[in-house]
Amino acid sequence: MTYLLALDQGTSSSRCVVFNADGQVVALAQQELAQIYPKPGWVEHDPMEIWRTQLTSARQALAKAGIGARNVIAVGITNQRETTVVWNRKTGMPIHNAIVWQDRRAEPTCAALRERGLTETIQAKTGLLVDAYFSGTKLKWILDNVPGARAQASNGELAFGTVDSWLIWQLTKGRVHATDVSNASRTLLFNVHSNQWDDELLQALDIPANLLPCVNPSSALFGEVDPDLLGAALPIGGVAGDQQSALFGQACFKAGMVKNTYGTGCFMLMHTGHKFNTSSNGLISTSAAQTTTQTEFAIEGSVFIGGAVVQWLRDGLHAISSSSEVQTLAQSVSDSAGVMVVPAFTGLGAPYWKPDARGSITGLTRGSTVAHIARAALESIAFQSAALLQAMSRDAVQAGSLAVGELRVDGGACVNDLLMQFQADLLGIPVLRPKVIETTALGAAYLAGLATGVYQSTDELSRLWRVERRFLPTLTTNRAQELMTRWEHAVRQTVA
Repeated sequence: MTYLLALDQGTSSSRCVVFNADGQVVALAQQELAQIYPKPGWVEHDPMEIWRTQLTSARQALAKAGIGARNVIAVGITNQRETTVVWNRKTGMPIHNAIVWQDRRAEPTCAALRERGLTETIQAKTGLLVDAYFSGTKLKWILDNVPGARAQASNGELAFGTVDSWLIWQLTKGRVHATDVSNASRTLLFNVHSNQWDDELLQALDIPANLLPCVNPSSALFGEVDPDLLGAALPIGGVAGDQQSALFGQACFKAGMVKNTYGTGCFMLMHTGHKFNTSSNGLISTSAAQTTTQTEFAIEGSVFIGGAVVQWLRDGLHAISSSSEVQTLAQSVSDSAGVMVVPAFTGLGAPYWKPDARGSITGLTRGSTVAHIARAALESIAFQSAALLQAMSRDAVQAGSLAVGELRVDGGACVNDLLMQFQADLLGIPVLRPKVIETTALGAAYLAGLATGVYQSTDELSRLWRVERRFLPTLTTNRAQELMTRWEHAVRQTVA
């Protein structure tokens, strides 16, 4: 048997999945990751815990699969994007906690970039909006606020990376400092047209170039895992940011194909082929996972709080004792009875981009119960995703493409049938859930398999994709629009 090992380092956990060559899950292991909240709007991770939990999950997955590392052809890595790590090249130790993608502390830097009139330049080169979400401003904050960091950076003593680079460094014991185009494209420092770090952008953020990793296609030979770690010198053959990896794992290889991942946040991507489209509807353009040096792009919308709203019901409101209980509680009422939850706990992402917004519950009456709030919280995931697809569809039409005909879904929350049916009802198009919902990890495995000859082409991967359930819309177009109008009203109340 041929096996591929996918390291899936996410916001709330580090996971590892063993796949066979047919793209089927053989074994899975997971380690939770502690969330650190030093101040309101700040979110951090311990980089050493990221590494320890990822290594532990890899060893556990191999043990569960009953195989040794010598049975594995290649390793793929997929990761939470934008999360920023800076470490000492000699000691390998981080100089600060990782600043997580959700973190808002770099907003003053973003405001300064906007005031300098750099918004259009940055968007034209990177496809991104000027927002604290992205890595470059987080890196600047570390250099400006950690004592001695700028001097060390100037002396070439420090390395910067998103989580993929941090893991590659650890897996190769410091021999490789690299990333892929999809992760690099999330930094505000990378020109997605030339696939190179951009001197003008580095200067704008005062970032020394010697901090940066080398950039490879997403499917490439990045280096080898040190044999002391897993038992064999395994090639690292695939690397992609989690959402581009999920797009790849969903076999969305052609322009117009769309997937939505329901994780801590929700992330919707539409493949646009080799064409770079600038969104006029609050979305961003980004590099898709690339199997060659040929550029490929996607339009993306990000919901900051997706499945995390269920964690809030559990840990904040104590409405449920485990996340799996949310569907039962939500289904105990026929609808939300007019209650709307806008989970803007860390601001609102696309298509609103309101970093200062905070969460709200509206429409409460004396008859409102915790079940209504739970249902509204669950429905908020679908409402936010529907707003993304509506914006994406407008962009597609403006670019002369056809309207979106179906949505492929993955991520932990997509197993919730109530949520998926409500999503199809709001969108008015089929929602397709695949047999393998571990598509983020699967994308990394596929990329690694392509680099090492397990697969010969993306056509071969398309044939492996299988649908498990198709959710068809049941609401009328008018009723779906009424619900979306009510949602937009709740958003306006939140950001007013």
